[in-house]
Amino acid sequence: MSGLTRWAYMTLGAVVAVGALAALYGCTTDAEEAPAGGEAAASAGAGFASEIVDIGIVVSDVEKAAQFYTEALGFTEVKGFDVPADMGKAAGLSDNLPFSVRVFVLGDAKTATKVKLMEFPKAESAKAANATIHSTLGLSYLTLHITDTTAALARLEKAGVKPIAEGPYLLPEGFPKGVYLTIVRDPDGNLVELVGPKQ
Repeated sequence: MSGLTRWAYMTLGAVVAVGALAALYGCTTDAEEAPAGGEAAASAGAGFASEIVDIGIVVSDVEKAAQFYTEALGFTEVKGFDVPADMGKAAGLSDNLPFSVRVFVLGDAKTATKVKLMEFPKAESAKAANATIHSTLGLSYLTLHITDTTAALARLEKAGVKPIAEGPYLLPEGFPKGVYLTIVRDPDGNLVELVGPKQ
């Protein structure tokens, strides 16, 4: 199952629920600690237990996707969890299909971005229209802010991943000086932006 078309379905609604389910299956979440002071307190006043947004991506081959997000992008896999069929149906996550959620993080901080990869081999899913970011409605890409585009390119090359179009592209005047934009695709064609300087 491909990611982008399902992101609007899975991420905005389902991932919120999946994050809540994580606690039931032994996974820790940033929502376990109440925010305190400053902007965190403002978020709490708005009804949010955390300022972190997790991203859920449904993929056609979770092993290939896991390899891309770890080897090409530098995520680290942490403990995931399983969602049984009855819970998936009752919560509105799946059409009575069980699934496993593999969790990947950017760094060790409690505020690290989490990407959750899921595969539904028994489901018939449409391929996302992701030739460009305006090919389909919904979430269109991930943006990762990096410290060194040169090092990122070396990692991508080692993993056999090539930037699309003319990347890395030096951002023009009016954008932060000396910052490059590099866009790659995951195994399902989903777009990932890498934004940062060259060292």
